[in-house]
Amino acid sequence: MADAVYVQTHPVHHATAGDEGAPPIIMLHGWGASSELLKPLGDRLGKQGYRVYMPDLPGFGQTPPPPSAWGVADYMAFVLGYADALGVGRAHWFGHSFGGRISLMLGADAPDRVDHIVLADSAGIRPAQGATSAATTVLKGVKRGLGAVGLGGLAEKLAGRYRTAVGSSDYNAASGVMRETFLKVIDQDLQAWAARIQAPTLLLWGDQDQDTPLADGQRLEQLIPDAGLVVFSGAGHYSYLDRAADAAVIIKQFLG
Repeated sequence: MADAVYVQTHPVHHATAGDEGAPPIIMLHGWGASSELLKPLGDRLGKQGYRVYMPDLPGFGQTPPPPSAWGVADYMAFVLGYADALGVGRAHWFGHSFGGRISLMLGADAPDRVDHIVLADSAGIRPAQGATSAATTVLKGVKRGLGAVGLGGLAEKLAGRYRTAVGSSDYNAASGVMRETFLKVIDQDLQAWAARIQAPTLLLWGDQDQDTPLADGQRLEQLIPDAGLVVFSGAGHYSYLDRAADAAVIIKQFLG
């Protein structure tokens, strides 16, 4: 099911799964992606007894961009406003890649709103390459992930929009707040936030992830006080899609 809710006056397109009244899970997608990439796993979790909410974050999918350049803290405040609009006080949070950045900050700065956290191939460890090189890497990851769920047409559509915003060849000519937003979020190292998370945290990672390498997951496992790492052999940056059935079972067991 797809619909829209409002955070103050900002419309948020989102998809849902599962029965109302079931324990809530809010799922946050990666940079350049949308709720489309969450649905294969979200639908499975909905059938396992959870109420799943999958928003298009501002600037992605069908949700308009933010009014100004945002950092991770701005996105965190926005998703908390989204949860408020849904009437959700405390929830389980799932974050993939960029969505993992937001989830890391949530776990540290809004612990009263967090039950459990699941991070899939999360960003948050400062990349060694520069922002332009990182942009190219993220674009390739988006296209791989969309292809994994048979969304080739959508992959090209998102890739075109991404190139316009932050792609390496067109970066200097790009306009709009998303270019500035990208620069604000890509360079922020969230290791200090990870160390302050108290919620039980599950890390799902592909051992072939070329975008946020397994070493990042191992580092987060060391930093987060109550964390466990599950590695999917042969899976890439979208490990939760490569192994969606397995991921759903593992998450169900983790959440109890």
